[in-house]
Amino acid sequence: MPSVFRFAPSPNGLLHLGHAYSALLNFDLAQQSGGRLLLRIEDIDASRCRPEFEAAIIEDLGWLGIEWEEPVRRQSAHFVEYQNALDGLRARQLVYPCFCSRSDIARAWERRADGGGEYCDPDGAPLYPGICRGLDEAQVRKHMDSGKKPAWRLDMARALPLVARQEPNLYWREARTPGGDMIRHEPAQPETWGDVILGRAEVTTSYQLSVVLDDAKQKVSHVVRGFDLFHATGLQRLLQVILGLPAPIYHHHRLILDETERKLSKSRRSLSLKAIRETGATRDDVLAMIGLATLKVR
Repeated sequence: MPSVFRFAPSPNGLLHLGHAYSALLNFDLAQQSGGRLLLRIEDIDASRCRPEFEAAIIEDLGWLGIEWEEPVRRQSAHFVEYQNALDGLRARQLVYPCFCSRSDIARAWERRADGGGEYCDPDGAPLYPGICRGLDEAQVRKHMDSGKKPAWRLDMARALPLVARQEPNLYWREARTPGGDMIRHEPAQPETWGDVILGRAEVTTSYQLSVVLDDAKQKVSHVVRGFDLFHATGLQRLLQVILGLPAPIYHHHRLILDETERKLSKSRRSLSLKAIRETGATRDDVLAMIGLATLKVR
């Protein structure tokens, strides 16, 4: 079976040099291994994703000389698949409805005598304190009747024992090199994420749920992505186990940093590939900027 790599951007802004590094690395690995490169558009957030950004992604990747298989998978076309998976978790009582806002969660931590500063997930967001975990049917109905739509949170306390029975030592396979050589077992720590949201009130899924379903559906064998997603892999491994999905080999590559040593980000409007291209820069200039001047695939 040929290796299957994927590049999966969200069309909520313009691509920057960090995206170029990841896309080019995946393309090179697919070419050198005789494998396949897939393009997935992760557009579940309709409030931020725009057709013009998707068009810009296609243009940027073409300019970089990257080729991928058709058809492109767009997450917005697969909400039924995500809903079915979420319904299955609901039937197994592995998720529960949550009606809390971010301010509700912040106030809950403020009321605790020891504060809430250290009670954060690996991304730095406050862990969910379990406000809605014990709601009974009548309380849920009261919220629903008032017009509130629930998010659906993973019940980590229920999920962990289930996973432990199937895989007592949960880990993922992390390749020391992007191509998959020198694999080590990296211990997964999904409990550090707490009761994460798997289905949002406005959509039937979340990044964490959709990404594991998509990787399995597309038979992705190697997930090569930035180190900022390293800790999320532990949670995704838990979801793969409870959903009965295969686990790819992972490699978390270095991040491209700005002059302040922070990772490039759309939200901070890091210099885009479009802007770099408009200065007259070439593909080779970009390769040099991101440290891939020796890239084999030209």
